[in-house]
Amino acid sequence: MDYKSIAENIIDLKNADLALRDKLIQSGKLSEGYNEEMKELHNRNAKILNDIIDTIGYPTIDKVGKEANEATWLVIQHSIGQPEFMKKSAKLLESAVIENKADQKSLAYLTDRISVLEGKPQLYGTQFDWDENGNLSPNYFDDLSKVNERRKSIGLNTLEEQTEVIKKRVETENQSPPANFEKRKQEIEKWKKSVGWTK
Repeated sequence: MDYKSIAENIIDLKNADLALRDKLIQSGKLSEGYNEEMKELHNRNAKILNDIIDTIGYPTIDKVGKEANEATWLVIQHSIGQPEFMKKSAKLLESAVIENKADQKSLAYLTDRISVLEGKPQLYGTQFDWDENGNLSPNYFDDLSKVNERRKSIGLNTLEEQTEVIKKRVETENQSPPANFEKRKQEIEKWKKSVGWTK
């Protein structure tokens, strides 16, 4: 198996994703809902990565190296229109983490993202969104002290510290809250139903 070219392919998927994100930041369009071009790219990347996973199993550090392993996670994390692929990948990532072949922080972020998309409380507080006051806040979670304990156990900062980091990043990227919070909320719920996250 030519793991080197597979690794390069996965890194290319990540780079295309980040390049498009950067383009949307520059044009001020990142905060304007789920961009159509980005949606297409995420779905295409997910399909390519799914084929790779079906061929070689999860792209662990020992197979593809650290950079391609992290790129794998990013592509999965962004494949929000593909619930089955995300859930399948989370199980495979969990096994890789147990075998020390992937980073448990990646698993925490992916687990939280799936929970948020399913409307469940996140465990690590890694996922943020705009609230009704126009602030970026952590999505629904169970209990702050438990969240901070879990974060500490895998080497993450506290949720309070992370909230400040996220706010600074959003300022740097010139992101702004949605003009109509309720309308956006309804659009997200409709989209989640349409792709199969909720019923």
